[in-house]
Amino acid sequence: MISVSGVSMRFGNKVLFDDVTTMFQPGRRYGLTGPNGAGKSTFMKLLTGEQPPQRGTVTRPARLGVLRQDQYAFDEFRVIDTVIMGNAPLWAALQERDALYAKDALTDADGMRLGELEGVIGEHDGYSAESDAAVLLAGLDIPDDVHERKMSELQGGQKVRVLLAQALFGRPEALLLDEPTNHLDLDSIHWLVDFLQRYDGTLVVISHDRHFLNAVCTHTADIDYQTIITYTGGYDEMVLAKTQIRARLESQNEQREKKIAQLQDFIQRFSAGTRSSQVQSRRKEVERLQTTDLARSNIQRPYIRFQMARPSGRLAMECAGVSKAHEGLQVVDGFEAVVNRGEKIVLVGRNGVGKTTLIKALLADAPGMTPSPGDIDSGSVRWGHEVSIGYFAQDHTGAIQHGLTAVEWLHQFDPDASKQDIHGLLGQMLFSGEEGFKPTSALSGGETARLLFCRIMLQKPNVLILDEPTNHLDLESINALSVALQKYEGTVFLVTHDEDLMDAVATRVWKVAHGHVHDFKGTHEEFEAATSATSK
Repeated sequence: MISVSGVSMRFGNKVLFDDVTTMFQPGRRYGLTGPNGAGKSTFMKLLTGEQPPQRGTVTRPARLGVLRQDQYAFDEFRVIDTVIMGNAPLWAALQERDALYAKDALTDADGMRLGELEGVIGEHDGYSAESDAAVLLAGLDIPDDVHERKMSELQGGQKVRVLLAQALFGRPEALLLDEPTNHLDLDSIHWLVDFLQRYDGTLVVISHDRHFLNAVCTHTADIDYQTIITYTGGYDEMVLAKTQIRARLESQNEQREKKIAQLQDFIQRFSAGTRSSQVQSRRKEVERLQTTDLARSNIQRPYIRFQMARPSGRLAMECAGVSKAHEGLQVVDGFEAVVNRGEKIVLVGRNGVGKTTLIKALLADAPGMTPSPGDIDSGSVRWGHEVSIGYFAQDHTGAIQHGLTAVEWLHQFDPDASKQDIHGLLGQMLFSGEEGFKPTSALSGGETARLLFCRIMLQKPNVLILDEPTNHLDLESINALSVALQKYEGTVFLVTHDEDLMDAVATRVWKVAHGHVHDFKGTHEEFEAATSATSK
């Protein structure tokens, strides 16, 4: 169990949460929700002990599994050792035992200590530690031949999965996971969901994946109104309950205001007459009924709307024989497709199979894009008449020029737009007031993503190519993106691991695997049903 008592945190004038008292019970799985900036990661650091509260106390169990965010902290260690480090007492005992055995001669005291260490190792299942760690790594798609390598040799996505295995190792009494699905493909997410559903300790997880939260969580701890309110159920159930509570409070306040207006009318009419005792009683009633101000929610909802300056031709894109190899491996081999205007294609497949490679091959010589002939080895891609492309790349590095403000950077994509229009567009994406003058070099990951969406909305393309657009978005922004894509009348190519977004948007699915692309014409739900039927 994790217990929080009277905890408060503020930064300057901004109060994140004030005098919070709550408990996270064993056997329950809690989603920690709230918009970007609400204080989720700060609260998680309080739970892990990385940061002390400004006021109050946090009590936590001895065995705590934590998903580390620093991908480079374990670069000098083997992958398998990094996982075992998730059980700190076991790792310390193993290291001390190895140091003793490395000595030329053992003293009697060393022998006694070795006996104690073997007891600790046995108590923590240390003799099966490597095989147990290997099972976790396999479930997260880290192949056997990687286990002996150093962490420094792994790519970022692989490192995240190893650190996730570290958090899960050693059967911790409580698990604290901050964005565990980032950089995971769907198969790995499904494995993680199954693992967490069987976990019988205390789980607290931050995620912007609604489908994941609904599948895993038995309770939702929502940070809002400068406090934390715990609801029973997953994310969708929390939203419904929260909306109903808010509506009930607003209705009660409205009824109070009507009653107060009636009483004040009576007071005004008879305050100078003979009914002074009745007037006085009504004044007391007004004081009793005085509306309690509703705390202001910190939820902010962006408004995303993709429009087209003009539609493309009926044929949006046609490709034939598209191939691309990477480091001797054939990632895309002879791909052919015809895409009509208005189709919404979702690309699926495990991490590293070539979804982004395929996107880049299609864009190698696309209209309005910087030519990149090295992104395609062979084949032809023909984009349709009047096609204009809005591209959201998975890697944002260098996408936004530094040395400018957000307003200045955005304005260069439509010099004819008025500053009022630019500020209005930024306001839609939650850059309110002076935030539009924020230096581009100081933008967070979420702000960078929202500014890139501003550019696409300003350009009004008729083809959208979005590669992992939800990575830095909170749930409110992802919901807004989902609605915008459903309403968009142009053509969409979307790479995402968010199942709710796939289900809402897709009219066609491309599954990339082993150099080939399976083209399924239907919704993502129909694709999943067909895949399940085939595998039985």
